[in-house]
Amino acid sequence: MRPRAFVTFPLPAEALRLLRRTARVTSYDGPQPIPRATLLAGVRDADGLLCLLTERIDAALLDAAPKLRGVANYAVGYNNVDLAAAAARNVVVTNTPDVLTETTADLAFALLLATARRLVEGDTLVRRGRWSGWKPDQLLGRDVHGATLGIVGLGRIGAAVARRAQGFGMKVLYWNRRRLRRAPAGARYATLPRLLAASDFVSIHVPLTDATRHLVGAAELARMKRSAILVNTSRGPVVDEAALTRALAAGTIAGAGLDVFEREPPGPAALRGLPNAVLAPHVGSATTATRTAMAMLAVRNLTAVLTGREPPNPVARRQPRRSTPSARASARSTRSR
Repeated sequence: MRPRAFVTFPLPAEALRLLRRTARVTSYDGPQPIPRATLLAGVRDADGLLCLLTERIDAALLDAAPKLRGVANYAVGYNNVDLAAAAARNVVVTNTPDVLTETTADLAFALLLATARRLVEGDTLVRRGRWSGWKPDQLLGRDVHGATLGIVGLGRIGAAVARRAQGFGMKVLYWNRRRLRRAPAGARYATLPRLLAASDFVSIHVPLTDATRHLVGAAELARMKRSAILVNTSRGPVVDEAALTRALAAGTIAGAGLDVFEREPPGPAALRGLPNAVLAPHVGSATTATRTAMAMLAVRNLTAVLTGREPPNPVARRQPRRSTPSARASARSTRSR
């Protein structure tokens, strides 16, 4: 009998057809995120789970799904999955890197430009009929060309942002936990305090871990230029949101472009009231082509696990089975024949 797969959101038709070649598929098509009780019921008899970053894949869920062999996360990040609990239960966890790199970098640069040039404020002015005509001092913003961009986390997406900065003649600094032997796009290494102090724009591209939670807080924001702009398209909790709100309100920094928040949805009310914050609803990878590519990769990951093959993008693998004395004796007997 073919394995069962439970999907927590409507897959693009192409991806759904591919998954159905391998598995019997049940999909949740209701309002997102999927209710916890519905998720637990859906995985009860599932061999595979294809889920979103909004789903909490923890020990309780894994215990409720005794047949589960694989979890395909429809995201690059996987901080929603308890990897230790998955490994302990021999469940393979996968993600979808690479396919959303360029699209997310586009969005990061769009937020940088929109915040620097105060485009949302201008759009609001026109839409509300408050624009009275051209003025020499109206909505003065900040130049992007020739400015210094600090990239916190020069991984795939951070490097893609650095390449875009080259087209604007920007100087690029970067900080990683480990200094790269050869950094892309002419980026130069700086300590995090030095990067924050020297940059006109700071773009964050680190994963959410215990080490990066509130990596940028009140002390880090105070190091930045008063004219600087912070962009975050990584994970909301990397930035201390309360500290950022205070810094924006006080003019400690000039602005922020955010695609992610500490709690989603709906995004913080205090930030929504600030004109120098450009806020997007977690749409970093939101193009038709990229979301379809993510779905196809997630399906390929899951079908590989369900058919006993190595998936393209594992973040947690099955543990190799320990051989018992009887199994080793059987193997020796087989080899001697």
